[in-house]
Amino acid sequence: MSFTGTIKENIAQFKDGYVFTYSDFNIDPKNESALKVSLYRLVKSGKIVRFSKGRFYKPKKGIIGNLKPDEYEIVKDLLNDENKTIGYVTGYSIFNALKLTTQVPNVIQIGANFDKKGIKRNIYTIKFVRQWNEITAENTPLLQLLDCIRFIKNIPDTTIEVSIKRIQSLLNDLSDEEIKSLTRLVLNYPPSTKALTGAMLELLDYDKESDEIYKSLKLTSWYKFNIDESFLPNKLKWKIQ
Repeated sequence: MSFTGTIKENIAQFKDGYVFTYSDFNIDPKNESALKVSLYRLVKSGKIVRFSKGRFYKPKKGIIGNLKPDEYEIVKDLLNDENKTIGYVTGYSIFNALKLTTQVPNVIQIGANFDKKGIKRNIYTIKFVRQWNEITAENTPLLQLLDCIRFIKNIPDTTIEVSIKRIQSLLNDLSDEEIKSLTRLVLNYPPSTKALTGAMLELLDYDKESDEIYKSLKLTSWYKFNIDESFLPNKLKWKIQ
């Protein structure tokens, strides 16, 4: 079989929408130039699509044309390193997934334990959000929920009051063990996030957990959210405006 035939056979094993790079092909380094030529020809023939520099995917056919890869495929190399979780999708994508908004901008935000400048891939801008807790596959859903509270002012096409009502519903769906874990995690977030989380947990009768959060706050600080007291009746206790 020719070299190009081997590459085609390898690509045939990839699922539709799978984003791959040169490293997905187990070839001798001396054949890298030949690999690039083969992929270039496949792009020209429409068999694969070049997504961004050094990244390609097998197009999945939609009703009106080829579909772009899902967000995980676009940023998967930024989320895992040798089977270790180093990041997670957050921000606008999660606002939408948790039904806090219907909008989905071409911005993908990633929670990470490091600071990094934003990057561009195709039509997407990828930005990094600082996370102070250790990131694991198990705690990612809780970190995503806490990020919604942290960035509640940035949720598009809604109001803070509507977002609070939805987030309280999501908190209410958590198990007692998950609430305990969330309480531990939020202690490493900014004070404003702790105050809003604690106030919502208190309204859900998680007294022990909300008290733990309350004791971690400075009683001289106020946190401005412009929330009506009818949505958060205990807001003054938590120094929320």
